[in-house]
Amino acid sequence: MSKNDSKNNPEQPEYEVEIPSREALLEAVESRLKPTTFEEILERFELTDERQHVGVKRRLRAMERDGQLIYTKANAYGLPSRMNLIKGRIIGHRDGFGFCKPEDGGNDLFIPPNQMYSVMHGDKVLVQEQGTDPKGRREGRIVRVIEPRDASIVGRFFIDHDLGIVVPDDSRINQDILIPEEARNGARHGQIVVVTITRRPNRRTSPIGEVTEILGEHMAPGMEIEIAIREHDIPTDWSPATLAEVDKLADEVPAEAYENRADLRELPLITIDGEDSRDFDDAVYAEPEGDSWRLWVAIADVSYYVRPNTALDKDALERGNSVYFPNFVVPMLPEKLSNGLCSLNPEVDRLCMVAEMKVSSRGKLQQAKFYPAVMKSHARMTYNKVADILDGDPQLRQQYEQILTPIENLHELFKVLKKARQKRAAIEFETLETRFIFNAQRKIESIEPVRRNVAHTIIEECMIMANVATARLIEQHDEAGALFRVHEPPSSERLTNFRSFLGELGLSLKGGDDPSPNDYADVLEQVRDRPDAELIQTMLLRSMQQAIYTPDNAGHFGLALDEYSHFTSPIRRYPDLVLHRAIKALLKKVEGPSKALEGAWMYPDEQLDELGEHCSMTERRADDATRQVDEWLKCEYMQDHVGEEFTGVIASVTNFGLFIRLDDLHIDGLVHVSNLDNDYYHYDSERHLLIGENSRRVYRLGDKVKVRVRSVDLDERKIDLTLLSAESPSGKQRLPEPKSKDKDESSGKPKSKRQQKREKNGKVKAKRAKVEKQRKAKKKTTGKKK
Repeated sequence: MSKNDSKNNPEQPEYEVEIPSREALLEAVESRLKPTTFEEILERFELTDERQHVGVKRRLRAMERDGQLIYTKANAYGLPSRMNLIKGRIIGHRDGFGFCKPEDGGNDLFIPPNQMYSVMHGDKVLVQEQGTDPKGRREGRIVRVIEPRDASIVGRFFIDHDLGIVVPDDSRINQDILIPEEARNGARHGQIVVVTITRRPNRRTSPIGEVTEILGEHMAPGMEIEIAIREHDIPTDWSPATLAEVDKLADEVPAEAYENRADLRELPLITIDGEDSRDFDDAVYAEPEGDSWRLWVAIADVSYYVRPNTALDKDALERGNSVYFPNFVVPMLPEKLSNGLCSLNPEVDRLCMVAEMKVSSRGKLQQAKFYPAVMKSHARMTYNKVADILDGDPQLRQQYEQILTPIENLHELFKVLKKARQKRAAIEFETLETRFIFNAQRKIESIEPVRRNVAHTIIEECMIMANVATARLIEQHDEAGALFRVHEPPSSERLTNFRSFLGELGLSLKGGDDPSPNDYADVLEQVRDRPDAELIQTMLLRSMQQAIYTPDNAGHFGLALDEYSHFTSPIRRYPDLVLHRAIKALLKKVEGPSKALEGAWMYPDEQLDELGEHCSMTERRADDATRQVDEWLKCEYMQDHVGEEFTGVIASVTNFGLFIRLDDLHIDGLVHVSNLDNDYYHYDSERHLLIGENSRRVYRLGDKVKVRVRSVDLDERKIDLTLLSAESPSGKQRLPEPKSKDKDESSGKPKSKRQQKREKNGKVKAKRAKVEKQRKAKKKTTGKKK
């Protein structure tokens, strides 16, 4: 049985003799009422060969490492589920404690500092629940590390009294790493290095590591990107096999690739992208057809060049997506493909997969067909140019006279699609992004807003239509496995928090326990002209679930669509490549094999589940890495503005202070509670505000503020601010003042709680004395009458 196991799972060793499978061993342990000893396992399976004993012991140890079994103090194997053990990942915190995020999706467990000594952020562990801590959080005890973090650690190297130390850049790793002299490998004091752990930490000793890479000096240009890439374990090197495969590719489209493809080279397809884009996934063209529209969306045929299970495919899957940093990209595909053969560059032949759609006058998708084609982009347009052309710029309209009609047709179709979007009440976010403007030394000169224009929304609506069409195609054919882009409704907890936030602003969200996208759209419409509209939109975004990739269609809540997929960016997203292969497989089934359909692939269900989880993870990984770089660059920029004053808005309220978003720059800084007016402040989590105990001063989400930059900590990526003034948009700066009896008459200031309590106790004593005096007097009078 073990030989079959090893074929199914190449990570399992193949044994020379037959031994029980993992499933059989688990069943044996489950069948007993108490943990099972090694001898009992041998007896149950009648294992007499010494080689079988060795094989079973190795398999049991592997099952221990994977958290399937626990080896108890009584030298027996037990089931974690019967010992109330929870498997999960450690999430460290800069203050020394941590959390365990269970694999089953349950609530996190609080891990106290004394339990964090022997584990590190990212470890997979078994945890035993130990009741609750004083704050009411579920608390856990580390039972065992079943899978140590395998990622390298980036940090700054220091020499202190001849002792080498690396301080991790990731604040979630609290332990400094000791570096023996022979393991420094040329690292100098103050440099940024990458280390691997050679000895794990325990309760008495720090982790020991070895320097494996020297990234450079602390403030070197681009260092923030190097750190983020390694901290988030983003692959950057191509395997030798991939490089060899790419070298074999021609610089132009091979002659045999034209066979069995529709020829769209005369169709005036154009690309519309950003000013600095270099990889062009999509081209569009539309024309009226009676009272309806015909829309062509041509997408780069990456699947023709990147075949399943090749070295190139494996590297692309490992990356999952391209990662876009300021002025730097980690591409999913090698440059020869991403910027060359696959990119729909102007005036050159390119292979594509086409979604040709018929759209009604009401913006409804009526028909769609898919086919491989060869195209030639008639122009490489930018969002700004298209917007200016539609605004009537005479010079641009003359320069692009030959494609004016296609651009205007796209604009007319967009108006139809826009109305349909509004009718189905998709949530329309108007987020304001920023970009960094660098000088020649790669230092930030300014931070500028990036505003969307009509051209952005034209392309967005065309892409949404193509993504809906492909999702419907896959939905109609169960055998064609692909990934849907699923965005689920908000959870009940997030919904409650968002409603509480809106209530503080005099707003409400309709829909009860199951609000629709229309209900959210109503909120955005209500606040569109408010000064705190951006903040409300940010809080609405926070209330949403994160979109994921999954083979199970559950619709897209934000777009108010019953089915949605990602088809339009296979150069930079692996799920799109999976979908292209599935479409080709469907076409191949109907039309038969052809050169144009090479790269078709049917994915089994279990593989799709894994692909969905992996691609969702790589997307989150990219988001976290780019956010980290943005925070670092913003801190670097603000170092030159220490002492300067800015206006902003309270974007978040916590028990330790206020996060302020600076106007124009869109940079967040912290006003720590200790830097607020001299008072005791209490945090109201339901209403998102801080209240001064004595002053009754209130700081709430959305308050306009004026601040001064106090300090900037580049290593911690923190900006500390001093609050100069605050004003609520509604004009309410305080809760109702305490009544006059709670004020000190000599100063006119509110009395402290202690003073009020002392006076209250005095009044109670005086009242008791008065009652006692009256009782005695009454008793005395009664006695005389008798």
